[in-house]
Amino acid sequence: MNARAVVFAYHNVGARCLRVLLARGVDVALVVTHQDNPQERIWFESVAAVAADYGLPAITPADPHAPELAEAVRAAQPDFLFSFYYRHMLPADLLTLAPRGAFNLHGSLLPKYRGRVPTNWAVLNGETETGATLHEMTAKPDAGAIVAQTPVPILPDDTASQVFDKVTVAAEQTLWRVLPALLAGEAPRLPNDLAAGSYFGGRRPEDGRIDWSRPAQQVYNLVRAVAPPYPGAFTDVGGERFIVAAARLAHHNAANTTTLPPGLQVCDNALFGVCGDGRALAIRELRHVGRNASGPTHDERVIDAATFLRLTQSSSHS
Repeated sequence: MNARAVVFAYHNVGARCLRVLLARGVDVALVVTHQDNPQERIWFESVAAVAADYGLPAITPADPHAPELAEAVRAAQPDFLFSFYYRHMLPADLLTLAPRGAFNLHGSLLPKYRGRVPTNWAVLNGETETGATLHEMTAKPDAGAIVAQTPVPILPDDTASQVFDKVTVAAEQTLWRVLPALLAGEAPRLPNDLAAGSYFGGRRPEDGRIDWSRPAQQVYNLVRAVAPPYPGAFTDVGGERFIVAAARLAHHNAANTTTLPPGLQVCDNALFGVCGDGRALAIRELRHVGRNASGPTHDERVIDAATFLRLTQSSSHS
Protein backbone atom coordinates (compact mmCIF):
# COMPACT_ATOMS: atom_id res chain seq x y z
CA MET A 1 0.00 0.00 0.00
CA ASN A 2 1.39 3.37 -1.01
CA ALA A 3 2.07 6.04 1.58
CA ARG A 4 -0.61 8.77 1.77
CA ALA A 5 0.28 12.43 2.05
CA VAL A 6 -1.32 15.82 2.42
CA VAL A 7 0.73 18.42 0.56
CA PHE A 8 0.83 22.12 1.39
CA ALA A 9 2.43 23.80 -1.62
CA TYR A 10 2.80 26.97 -3.68
CA HIS A 11 5.14 28.51 -6.26
CA ASN A 12 7.58 26.67 -8.55
CA VAL A 13 9.10 24.58 -5.76
CA GLY A 14 5.63 23.47 -4.74
CA ALA A 15 4.70 22.45 -8.28
CA ARG A 16 7.94 20.54 -8.91
CA CYS A 17 7.99 18.73 -5.56
CA LEU A 18 4.33 17.74 -5.89
CA ARG A 19 5.26 16.09 -9.18
CA VAL A 20 8.15 14.27 -7.47
CA LEU A 21 5.80 12.74 -4.89
CA LEU A 22 3.49 11.54 -7.64
CA ALA A 23 6.39 10.14 -9.67
CA ARG A 24 7.58 8.20 -6.62
CA GLY A 25 4.13 6.65 -6.16
CA VAL A 26 2.96 8.65 -3.14
CA ASP A 27 -0.84 8.77 -2.81
CA VAL A 28 -1.51 12.52 -2.53
CA ALA A 29 -4.88 12.60 -0.76
CA LEU A 30 -5.19 16.40 -0.55
CA VAL A 31 -3.37 19.48 -1.86
CA VAL A 32 -3.55 22.69 0.17
CA THR A 33 -2.45 25.81 -1.68
CA HIS A 34 -3.15 29.56 -1.90
CA GLN A 35 -5.48 31.72 -3.90
CA ASP A 36 -3.32 33.95 -6.12
CA ASN A 37 -3.24 37.54 -4.89
CA PRO A 38 -4.53 39.86 -7.67
CA GLN A 39 -2.16 42.56 -6.37
CA GLU A 40 0.87 40.31 -6.86
CA ARG A 41 2.77 39.75 -10.10
CA ILE A 42 2.27 36.02 -10.67
CA TRP A 43 5.30 34.80 -12.62
CA PHE A 44 5.51 31.29 -11.18
CA GLU A 45 3.79 27.96 -11.79
CA SER A 46 0.38 27.22 -10.30
CA VAL A 47 0.17 24.34 -7.81
CA ALA A 48 -3.63 24.43 -8.16
CA ALA A 49 -3.23 23.84 -11.91
CA VAL A 50 -0.88 20.90 -11.31
CA ALA A 51 -3.37 19.39 -8.85
CA ALA A 52 -6.20 19.80 -11.37
CA ASP A 53 -4.07 18.26 -14.10
CA TYR A 54 -3.56 15.12 -12.00
CA GLY A 55 -7.12 15.02 -10.66
CA LEU A 56 -6.08 15.73 -7.07
CA PRO A 57 -8.47 17.37 -4.60
CA ALA A 58 -7.26 20.87 -3.71
CA ILE A 59 -8.38 23.53 -1.26
CA THR A 60 -7.25 27.12 -0.65
CA PRO A 61 -8.00 28.04 2.98
CA ALA A 62 -7.10 31.57 4.05
CA ASP A 63 -6.31 30.59 7.64
CA PRO A 64 -4.04 27.63 8.48
CA HIS A 65 -5.56 27.61 11.99
CA ALA A 66 -9.14 27.16 10.74
CA PRO A 67 -10.86 24.11 12.26
CA GLU A 68 -12.17 23.23 8.80
CA LEU A 69 -8.60 22.77 7.55
CA ALA A 70 -7.68 20.48 10.43
CA GLU A 71 -10.81 18.45 9.75
CA ALA A 72 -9.95 18.16 6.03
CA VAL A 73 -6.43 16.97 6.83
CA ARG A 74 -7.72 14.51 9.43
CA ALA A 75 -10.25 13.13 6.96
CA ALA A 76 -7.47 12.55 4.40
CA GLN A 77 -5.76 10.19 6.88
CA PRO A 78 -2.21 11.06 5.81
CA ASP A 79 0.90 9.16 6.75
CA PHE A 80 2.99 12.25 5.91
CA LEU A 81 2.56 16.00 5.69
CA PHE A 82 4.74 17.94 3.25
CA SER A 83 5.13 21.70 2.93
CA PHE A 84 6.74 22.97 -0.26
CA TYR A 85 6.96 26.78 -0.27
CA TYR A 86 3.56 27.10 1.39
CA ARG A 87 3.46 30.64 2.77
CA HIS A 88 2.03 29.96 6.23
CA MET A 89 3.56 28.27 9.23
CA LEU A 90 1.58 25.13 9.97
CA PRO A 91 0.23 24.98 13.54
CA ALA A 92 1.55 22.25 15.80
CA ASP A 93 -1.81 20.46 16.02
CA LEU A 94 -1.75 19.94 12.24
CA LEU A 95 1.70 18.39 12.39
CA THR A 96 0.47 15.70 14.77
CA LEU A 97 -2.05 14.46 12.20
CA ALA A 98 0.68 12.70 10.18
CA PRO A 99 1.97 9.73 12.21
CA ARG A 100 5.02 9.20 9.97
CA GLY A 101 6.17 12.79 10.04
CA ALA A 102 5.80 16.32 8.69
CA PHE A 103 8.51 17.72 6.42
CA ASN A 104 9.26 21.10 4.86
CA LEU A 105 11.41 21.99 1.85
CA HIS A 106 13.31 25.21 2.58
CA GLY A 107 15.30 27.25 0.05
CA SER A 108 18.61 27.53 1.87
CA LEU A 109 21.31 25.39 3.41
CA LEU A 110 19.93 25.26 6.93
CA PRO A 111 20.65 26.41 9.53
CA LYS A 112 21.66 29.43 7.41
CA TYR A 113 18.89 31.71 6.19
CA ARG A 114 15.97 30.40 8.17
CA GLY A 115 12.82 32.45 7.67
CA ARG A 116 11.42 34.32 4.68
CA VAL A 117 12.70 34.81 1.09
CA PRO A 118 16.04 33.06 1.77
CA THR A 119 17.24 33.22 -1.85
CA ASN A 120 16.84 36.99 -2.02
CA TRP A 121 18.63 37.46 1.29
CA ALA A 122 21.51 35.22 0.22
CA VAL A 123 22.07 37.26 -2.96
CA LEU A 124 21.71 40.54 -1.07
CA ASN A 125 24.37 39.46 1.41
CA GLY A 126 26.82 38.47 -1.31
CA GLU A 127 26.79 34.73 -0.60
CA THR A 128 28.48 32.42 -3.10
CA GLU A 129 26.40 29.34 -2.26
CA THR A 130 22.90 28.42 -1.16
CA GLY A 131 20.68 25.41 -1.75
CA ALA A 132 17.63 23.42 -0.66
CA THR A 133 16.99 21.56 2.58
CA LEU A 134 14.34 19.01 3.48
CA HIS A 135 13.77 19.03 7.23
CA GLU A 136 11.29 17.97 9.87
CA MET A 137 8.68 20.55 10.76
CA THR A 138 8.37 21.76 14.34
CA ALA A 139 6.48 24.58 16.03
CA LYS A 140 9.52 26.80 15.45
CA PRO A 141 10.24 27.87 11.83
CA ASP A 142 12.90 25.92 9.92
CA ALA A 143 14.17 24.38 13.15
CA GLY A 144 13.60 20.64 12.79
CA ALA A 145 16.16 17.95 12.06
CA ILE A 146 17.70 18.01 8.58
CA VAL A 147 16.87 15.08 6.30
CA ALA A 148 18.77 16.06 3.13
CA GLN A 149 20.40 19.06 1.44
CA THR A 150 21.60 20.00 -2.04
CA PRO A 151 23.90 23.03 -2.57
CA VAL A 152 23.93 25.34 -5.61
CA PRO A 153 26.41 28.08 -6.53
CA ILE A 154 25.60 31.78 -6.62
CA LEU A 155 27.72 33.27 -9.39
CA PRO A 156 28.88 36.90 -9.12
CA ASP A 157 26.32 38.22 -11.62
CA ASP A 158 23.41 35.91 -10.79
CA THR A 159 20.09 37.55 -9.99
CA ALA A 160 17.84 36.16 -7.27
CA SER A 161 15.50 34.85 -9.97
CA GLN A 162 18.34 32.90 -11.60
CA VAL A 163 19.41 31.51 -8.23
CA PHE A 164 15.82 30.61 -7.40
CA ASP A 165 15.66 28.57 -10.62
CA LYS A 166 18.69 26.63 -9.38
CA VAL A 167 17.15 26.20 -5.93
CA THR A 168 13.98 24.84 -7.53
CA VAL A 169 16.02 22.16 -9.29
CA ALA A 170 17.94 21.49 -6.06
CA ALA A 171 14.64 21.07 -4.20
CA GLU A 172 13.45 18.55 -6.78
CA GLN A 173 16.74 16.65 -6.61
CA THR A 174 16.78 16.67 -2.80
CA LEU A 175 13.29 15.24 -2.50
CA TRP A 176 13.79 12.71 -5.31
CA ARG A 177 17.01 11.42 -3.77
CA VAL A 178 15.84 10.98 -0.18
CA LEU A 179 12.16 10.12 -0.64
CA PRO A 180 12.63 6.33 -0.95
CA ALA A 181 14.50 6.23 2.36
CA LEU A 182 11.93 8.56 3.94
CA LEU A 183 9.05 6.33 2.85
CA ALA A 184 10.93 3.29 4.16
CA GLY A 185 11.51 4.95 7.53
CA GLU A 186 15.26 4.99 6.99
CA ALA A 187 16.01 8.64 6.23
CA PRO A 188 18.67 10.35 8.36
CA ARG A 189 17.92 13.00 10.95
CA LEU A 190 20.87 15.40 11.09
CA PRO A 191 21.33 18.21 13.63
CA ASN A 192 19.99 21.64 12.71
CA ASP A 193 22.21 23.81 14.92
CA LEU A 194 20.28 27.10 15.07
CA ALA A 195 23.10 28.79 16.98
CA ALA A 196 25.33 28.32 13.92
CA GLY A 197 22.77 29.75 11.50
CA SER A 198 20.75 32.86 10.84
CA TYR A 199 17.14 34.02 10.58
CA PHE A 200 15.74 36.67 8.24
CA GLY A 201 12.27 38.17 7.95
CA GLY A 202 10.24 39.15 4.92
CA ARG A 203 11.12 41.99 2.58
CA ARG A 204 8.90 44.87 1.45
CA PRO A 205 9.08 46.71 -1.89
CA GLU A 206 10.37 49.78 0.01
CA ASP A 207 13.43 47.75 1.02
CA GLY A 208 14.50 47.99 -2.62
CA ARG A 209 15.30 51.71 -2.34
CA ILE A 210 18.91 52.28 -3.44
CA ASP A 211 21.30 54.15 -1.15
CA TRP A 212 23.90 55.39 -3.63
CA SER A 213 26.26 56.33 -0.78
CA ARG A 214 26.90 52.62 -0.22
CA PRO A 215 29.81 50.79 -1.92
CA ALA A 216 29.14 49.60 -5.47
CA GLN A 217 29.26 45.91 -4.57
CA GLN A 218 26.52 46.35 -1.96
CA VAL A 219 24.34 48.33 -4.37
CA TYR A 220 24.91 45.70 -7.06
CA ASN A 221 23.92 42.94 -4.64
CA LEU A 222 20.65 44.78 -3.95
CA VAL A 223 19.95 45.17 -7.67
CA ARG A 224 20.57 41.44 -8.20
CA ALA A 225 18.54 40.45 -5.14
CA VAL A 226 15.33 42.20 -6.18
CA ALA A 227 15.67 42.33 -9.99
CA PRO A 228 12.47 41.53 -11.95
CA PRO A 229 10.30 39.54 -11.64
CA TYR A 230 10.72 40.81 -8.08
CA PRO A 231 9.73 44.49 -7.50
CA GLY A 232 13.20 45.85 -8.37
CA ALA A 233 15.77 48.21 -6.85
CA PHE A 234 14.61 51.79 -7.32
CA THR A 235 15.68 55.39 -6.94
CA ASP A 236 13.85 58.72 -7.15
CA VAL A 237 15.25 61.59 -9.19
CA GLY A 238 13.47 64.91 -9.62
CA GLY A 239 10.17 63.51 -8.44
CA GLU A 240 10.35 60.59 -10.88
CA ARG A 241 10.87 56.96 -9.92
CA PHE A 242 13.29 54.70 -11.78
CA ILE A 243 13.90 50.96 -11.38
CA VAL A 244 17.38 49.60 -12.07
CA ALA A 245 16.17 46.35 -13.63
CA ALA A 246 19.56 45.13 -14.86
CA ALA A 247 23.14 46.28 -14.31
CA ARG A 248 26.73 45.14 -14.03
CA LEU A 249 29.65 46.43 -12.03
CA ALA A 250 31.46 48.82 -14.36
CA HIS A 251 35.12 48.34 -15.16
CA HIS A 252 37.26 51.05 -13.61
CA ASN A 253 38.07 52.43 -17.05
CA ALA A 254 34.59 51.99 -18.56
CA ALA A 255 33.74 55.67 -18.22
CA ASN A 256 34.97 58.73 -16.42
CA THR A 257 32.50 58.55 -13.54
CA THR A 258 34.91 59.14 -10.66
CA THR A 259 34.24 62.88 -10.58
CA LEU A 260 30.45 62.51 -10.62
CA PRO A 261 28.36 62.57 -7.44
CA PRO A 262 26.59 59.40 -6.24
CA GLY A 263 23.35 58.57 -8.02
CA LEU A 264 22.07 57.94 -11.53
CA GLN A 265 24.28 59.72 -14.05
CA VAL A 266 24.65 59.94 -17.82
CA CYS A 267 28.19 59.69 -19.15
CA ASP A 268 29.12 59.27 -22.83
CA ASN A 269 25.42 58.80 -23.61
CA ALA A 270 25.26 55.77 -21.26
CA LEU A 271 23.57 55.33 -17.90
CA PHE A 272 25.61 54.68 -14.77
CA GLY A 273 24.86 54.42 -11.09
CA VAL A 274 27.71 56.10 -9.24
CA CYS A 275 28.24 54.74 -5.74
CA GLY A 276 29.78 55.99 -2.54
CA ASP A 277 33.15 54.31 -3.06
CA GLY A 278 33.63 55.96 -6.47
CA ARG A 279 32.86 52.82 -8.40
CA ALA A 280 29.83 52.64 -10.68
CA LEU A 281 27.21 50.27 -12.01
CA ALA A 282 26.74 50.20 -15.76
CA ILE A 283 22.96 50.27 -16.14
CA ARG A 284 21.80 47.66 -18.65
CA GLU A 285 18.07 48.30 -18.23
CA LEU A 286 16.42 51.30 -16.58
CA ARG A 287 12.66 51.50 -16.17
CA HIS A 288 10.61 54.62 -15.57
CA VAL A 289 7.63 54.09 -13.28
CA GLY A 290 4.58 56.08 -14.35
CA ARG A 291 2.23 57.56 -11.81
CA ASN A 292 -1.45 56.70 -11.48
CA ALA A 293 -3.42 59.48 -9.84
CA SER A 294 -6.02 57.01 -8.56
CA GLY A 295 -3.69 54.56 -6.86
CA PRO A 296 -0.23 53.02 -6.62
CA THR A 297 2.55 53.56 -9.14
CA HIS A 298 2.62 51.30 -12.16
CA ASP A 299 3.12 51.45 -15.95
CA GLU A 300 6.84 50.66 -16.12
CA ARG A 301 8.63 51.30 -19.40
CA VAL A 302 12.25 50.82 -20.39
CA ILE A 303 14.02 54.10 -21.17
CA ASP A 304 17.39 55.18 -22.56
CA ALA A 305 19.84 57.84 -21.38
CA ALA A 306 18.27 60.61 -23.46
CA THR A 307 14.80 59.90 -22.08
CA PHE A 308 16.17 59.82 -18.54
CA LEU A 309 17.69 63.28 -19.04
CA ARG A 310 14.50 64.64 -20.54
CA LEU A 311 12.37 63.30 -17.69
CA THR A 312 14.63 64.51 -14.90
CA GLN A 313 15.40 67.89 -16.44
CA SER A 314 11.74 68.59 -17.12
CA SER A 315 10.89 67.60 -13.55
CA SER A 316 13.56 69.87 -12.10
CA HIS A 317 12.20 72.86 -14.03
CA SER A 318 8.51 72.22 -13.35
